[in-house]
Amino acid sequence: MGLFGAKGHAAAAIVAAAGGWLAVQTSWGAPGQEPRFPQLTLDQLTPAQRPVGEMIMKVSSVGIGGPYNPMIRSPEMAQRMYDLLDYLRWHTSVPTRLNEFAILIQGRLWRSQVEWYAHYPLAIKAGLSEQVAADLKANRRPEGMTPDEAAVYDFCMELSTKQAVSDETFARAKAVLGDQGVVDLTTLTGTYVTIAMLLSMAQEGVPPGKEPPFKPGE
Repeated sequence: MGLFGAKGHAAAAIVAAAGGWLAVQTSWGAPGQEPRFPQLTLDQLTPAQRPVGEMIMKVSSVGIGGPYNPMIRSPEMAQRMYDLLDYLRWHTSVPTRLNEFAILIQGRLWRSQVEWYAHYPLAIKAGLSEQVAADLKANRRPEGMTPDEAAVYDFCMELSTKQAVSDETFARAKAVLGDQGVVDLTTLTGTYVTIAMLLSMAQEGVPPGKEPPFKPGE
């Protein structure tokens, strides 16, 4: 279900899918180091935080863990981000396979353990080749990409690493996605940079007992 899971699923099932995230405080710091943002539970939320917290619990595979744990410290921003993610995950003009691929690209660029952990299975389920994902994870241009995947990869990589998109790359992306799709893809890319930043700043890790996707040095 990813960081922003399937709408309409029962909250209890979602919390179970989180692998006990809410039960344990996580940190990437030294052993014994206090987490930067202790994990909140619904019972601890303030009146300002609770409405968005309850909304998040209904759709998120990590409950109010992961990026939501620091995000909810700013409840109005969290609500606005929730609304943006709702569009980018469920109402975007970008096909799901390409959308999830774009999220994985940012997960790899940022070496975001949580983004990759949450979105890799979604990308595979949506039809992305395991070999394409493996090449991306190994930090090389994937072989065997379909033409639309190659257009998305080149667009996201150029925009993220060169802070610009060439006319040729833009034209390929527009041919695949159209005007709206190019705008939606750009917004998705920037939003998941923000998510990766929140996760990195807060030192949020994968659920307890789960293996981080990226080993040291990868």
